[in-house]
Amino acid sequence: MSSEQQGERGFVVVDKRGSAGAEEPGAAKPSEAERGLPKADFASLAISLGHSALYHLGLVADPESGKKGAGNLALARQTIDILEMLEEKTRGNLRADEARLLEELLYDLRMRFVEASK
Repeated sequence: MSSEQQGERGFVVVDKRGSAGAEEPGAAKPSEAERGLPKADFASLAISLGHSALYHLGLVADPESGKKGAGNLALARQTIDILEMLEEKTRGNLRADEARLLEELLYDLRMRFVEASK
């Protein structure tokens, strides 16, 4: 006879990660806009990586601490390389506005990297 047949229930696992304001059962989850997050799309990914590169170049502050990055050219170069790889791997598959955003972002980051390298 199994434990369920004997009247024992066992255990139940409830995953509450990311639910600081515990939601009511059956309640609709808040949308990304309601949570204050940008829409997850290609432009957001590219801009996020671009911001990371700017931080590693020491040009922008960390949003949480308010402190500028110390200037780590190796990490900045790696992030720019990732964006270059994305440009190569997505060539021909992006909308015109996405391709233009990536092209202009890479140009700007490359120029700032050269300036920071002097």
